[in-house]
Amino acid sequence: MLVTNLATVVYSNAHTVALWMFQEPAVSWDPISLWHQMGILAKIVVIILFIMSGWSIGVMIDRWMAFSAARKQSRAFAPAVAGALREGKIDEAIRVAERSKKSHLAKVVTAGLQEFKAHGESNDIPGEQVEASLRALERAEAIVHAELKRGLGGLATIGATAPFVGLLGTVVGIINAFKGIAENKATGLGAVAGGISEALVTTAVGLFVAIPAVMMYNYLSGRVEAFDVEMDNSSSELIDYFLKRRGMARK
Repeated sequence: MLVTNLATVVYSNAHTVALWMFQEPAVSWDPISLWHQMGILAKIVVIILFIMSGWSIGVMIDRWMAFSAARKQSRAFAPAVAGALREGKIDEAIRVAERSKKSHLAKVVTAGLQEFKAHGESNDIPGEQVEASLRALERAEAIVHAELKRGLGGLATIGATAPFVGLLGTVVGIINAFKGIAENKATGLGAVAGGISEALVTTAVGLFVAIPAVMMYNYLSGRVEAFDVEMDNSSSELIDYFLKRRGMARK
């Protein structure tokens, strides 16, 4: 009777017993557990990606602050220097420009005004004075353009290479997954959990680093192009002003 009851209990719970005997060990997917399941190579890849992310964020913040300051000071500088030039006060215009040290327009205009003044003002203004001012403006534009683009090359590099660095970790994770299958002689989740976590984490981190870097690079490059147009326009207007002064002096 006892044997019959025991057999009935075992038979009725056979499915539960089988699941208990053959179930895969639980795999945790929280960030800390994923980190501990990763191998040394995958951890190195993730650390490299976080360094790249920190670098790109630093560039983004630096350029954002620089561009915002340049825009703010240029808005105040443009009407002030225009008023001084209308009154023929070149020294006052230079002082106004020198006070706006973060303005991209002020840096360019200052170079042109100083070069124009350096040749001396007289009743007969030679054409070389205007040509020299034009060359000074072009040099200043090139310098300011380089300053505005500082760090953007690194941002573009990070945006282009971060997915491939993450792909390297993905390949390492897949290799470790197959290694786990070979060592455990099984294809369950427990055998490949470490490799899968490496592949998933490194791929996700690579995309997480690359996508913002590419987006911000495109945005900041557009801002630089807009600044270039503003500097070109200011240089042209300043040269026109010099030519008008030359014409007035000849009269």
